[in-house]
Amino acid sequence: MKPLHRHLVNTSRKVLCTAALAASLTTAAVVTSPTTADAGESEPTPDSPQAADRGDARLDLPDLVADPPAAPGAAAPEGASGIPGTALDAYQRAASSVAAALPNCKLPWELLAGIGRVESVHASGYGLKADGSTEKPIRGPRLDGNGFAEIRDTDRGEWDADTAYDRAIGPLQFIPSTWQTWGADGNGDGKRDPNNMYDAALGAGLYLCAGDRDLSNAAKLDQAVLSYNRSREYVNTVLGYMRQYQAGGGTAVPNPPAGTYPTQPPGSLPTPRPPVTPQAPVTPTPPVRPTTPAKPTTPTKPTTPTTPAKPTTPTKPPVTQPEKPAAPHLSELTLLGGAGLTAEPGAAFAEVPKVKLVLSDGKPAAGRDVVFTVESDTTGGTAFPKAPGNSLVVRTDAQGTASAPGLTAGTKPGIFTLRVAAYDKAGSLTVNLTGTVTAKPVVDLLARPKGAEPLTAVAGARIEGIEVLATAKGKPLAVTGVLAEVVEKKNGAWVPVDPATAKGPYFAGAAEGKKATSLELPATGADGRIALPALHTAADLAPGTYHLRLTTPDGVTLVLNIAVTAPAAPATPTPPKTA
Repeated sequence: MKPLHRHLVNTSRKVLCTAALAASLTTAAVVTSPTTADAGESEPTPDSPQAADRGDARLDLPDLVADPPAAPGAAAPEGASGIPGTALDAYQRAASSVAAALPNCKLPWELLAGIGRVESVHASGYGLKADGSTEKPIRGPRLDGNGFAEIRDTDRGEWDADTAYDRAIGPLQFIPSTWQTWGADGNGDGKRDPNNMYDAALGAGLYLCAGDRDLSNAAKLDQAVLSYNRSREYVNTVLGYMRQYQAGGGTAVPNPPAGTYPTQPPGSLPTPRPPVTPQAPVTPTPPVRPTTPAKPTTPTKPTTPTTPAKPTTPTKPPVTQPEKPAAPHLSELTLLGGAGLTAEPGAAFAEVPKVKLVLSDGKPAAGRDVVFTVESDTTGGTAFPKAPGNSLVVRTDAQGTASAPGLTAGTKPGIFTLRVAAYDKAGSLTVNLTGTVTAKPVVDLLARPKGAEPLTAVAGARIEGIEVLATAKGKPLAVTGVLAEVVEKKNGAWVPVDPATAKGPYFAGAAEGKKATSLELPATGADGRIALPALHTAADLAPGTYHLRLTTPDGVTLVLNIAVTAPAAPATPTPPKTA
């Protein structure tokens, strides 16, 4: 392996990624973008085993499952848009992880889905499980040169159960030697299993993005797919499905059960023995007459023994240098904050998720990348607004801690999983947090404070100090948008008075010549207290009871009665007494 290629492989394995094994298995990744500055190549070459033309094996699936591929340059067939939920989750999470690690690649999940569709129909018929594994192994035909490329065994049958020739393995049909280099852990279980949909999807994403490829470039995209299977028909078919999925054709469907039809045999196909060429009959030879025994020869005299050679001085054993201790690896990921993530729709979470990363030597893991990923979201878009996609990459500080501020709740009540992950060559560490977006409390009662005096006023005077308390389930609640309006009852219902003709109380600040008989009140504090501005009354206002209605945006109302009395009559002056 060339030096830079090895560098990319090592860095790519930091990515052990995008999902929820069931709902909790997840995929996210951190790698560093490989450089192409030094010697060697950092991407698969056209003659790599994976790039061999493997045709369209279809894995012996029946037509109901494996319909024919799209014609070259054509769109994918109709009816092929449904993607098993676990497979769709794996493609999307792998793309999200690669985007966080290799943002310049611009890998679309639909490309992974296109490859998965062509290679194994998204593992349909093999019993795809929620954790990404399958009930049946997925093995392609023997690559023995008979209708397919010839690739001699490279894995001793470990993955493909064939010790003579290789077979493509898993839902994305990796050649075993390719998997040895590009295999990834997509579900954080510490294994790199090509038969697992999450691992295979992440491995494929890393493979396609190798060599600093920008897959938004059509030529680079074509090059990447050709490096997966060097067949023009294959490329056209994969890209046809990709475009269909990008056009909205990829929808999640339940994982189909395992089929009962025969698939590729689990072991090696018997290798026929070469036919035996019959031998020509052997002509018997005539018997040989016995010869006269020869006379015994005179024994020779023993030679004088030679002087033994002096023993050589033993050479000193070579001095071996002691092996350098292995570099410390990531050992522990501990949650420091964020265990109770709760917020209302659209609001920022008050608690900030925070973790501590520790190395195997007990020291803080400083300067390491930690990925915070929102998954299994039912809240309508809980996310880090300033981060691309649904992942935020944070580098640990000198104490090995990493925080993820800015997490904002989605638009509706629900739950989500926040997966926190860190990776290195030794494996991955993950912590899952469950967050909740709760419905906003709704005011269910407006009432005057206890002990409040009845509202009364003398015509011509102002009515001040009106207070109302907003509560939800007996507790004060802040409220906005409360409307106050003077009302009157007509036909048994309360209706707003006509400002042009009304003679009752009114709010100050109206336009000249008009009375403000309605007013939206300012937002309250957490105590839920609504303080109304002063109401004015005209000096000639007829005595009686007038009504002020308060209405919350949710339709909770309170009607206040205001008693207006006539001003006191001026006292009649008493005439002075005469002497």
